[in-house]
Order: sequence, then structure tokens, then C-alpha cells
Amino acid sequence: MFWNEEIYRQTITFAAKAHADQKIAGTNLPYLTHLASVAMETASAFAHTSAPTWNIDFALQCALLHDTLEDTPTHYGELVAEFGESVAQGVLALTKNTQLPYDQQMSDSLDRILQQPIEIRIVKMADRVDNLYLPAIYWTPRKRRIYQEEAHLILQTLGGANEYIETRLQAKITDYAKFF
Repeated sequence: MFWNEEIYRQTITFAAKAHADQKIAGTNLPYLTHLASVAMETASAFAHTSAPTWNIDFALQCALLHDTLEDTPTHYGELVAEFGESVAQGVLALTKNTQLPYDQQMSDSLDRILQQPIEIRIVKMADRVDNLYLPAIYWTPRKRRIYQEEAHLILQTLGGANEYIETRLQAKITDYAKFF
């Protein structure tokens, strides 16, 4: 079996409920579309790995839940109760610490991601791949450039985890230049 369908169903249902009223910024698409896209990018990275040794169920859970602590009222304890400590820790590492100044949030998150299993690095890169398809319509060209620079930092810091997702991320970074 490629992944455990019951674990996937439990996780996507939880994520759908947590993000129920959210839309992707500037669209009418449900936020779940983004979460499913990140899970798909993560699964593709796994499928394109010749001898994957990482835990696809853990990776998909973290992909589907990666924004729950940052963007919903969901608490860390709820994730622990529903999915266990390792998933909750992975999601926490993927969550920006908004108590820090904005310019320190990304490097702090990347430092915490590096302390997690390799799957979390792949999820972060998959998240940025999906986020680089289209910028938010209200972003200025400067904000778009900063976002692209952050993507370079993500790739530079987390690279060496999975060639497939790194190639995807590099291609999206390059392509993103058309937006400014």
C-alpha cells in the first residue's frame, strides 16, 4: 500500500473542518484546495524517489495540516490528541512564530524544520511550490520579489532532502519572475 487511506481520510477531514470558511486569498476556491495541492506535491516527491525511506503517512498528515496552527483556531493540544506528538511537532515547525519580528519568522521556522524528520523539509518545499503558482492579486511587485527571495532561502536551507521537490521548487522560483 502506498499510503494508509484511513489516515489520509481522517487528516483531510480534520483539515477541511479547521479551514471550513477559508478561501485561497483573492479567489473563491476553498482553502482545502491549497492543502490538497501541497499533499499532492509531497506524494509526488515520494513517488519520484527511487528508494524512499521516509514515512508517507506522516508526510501527508503534515502537508494537510501545515496551516492549521497558523491560520485557524486549532490548538497544538488538539493536534496531539488527534494525530500524536510527532505530527503536532511537525506542524508546529511549519508554523511561523508571530511573536518574532516578521524578518526573523522565516529563518526561525527553517531552523525548527531542520530539527524535524526529513518529511517536514519536503512539506515546506511542497508548500512553497504551490504558493508560487500565482501571487496574491493585492501584492506589490516588491512583496512578490521578497516572496521569491524567501523561496530561494527555503531551497538553499532545506535542499538535499529530495531531488524531485527541489527541482520543482527551483523551476517555480524561476518561473515566478514573470510576476514582476
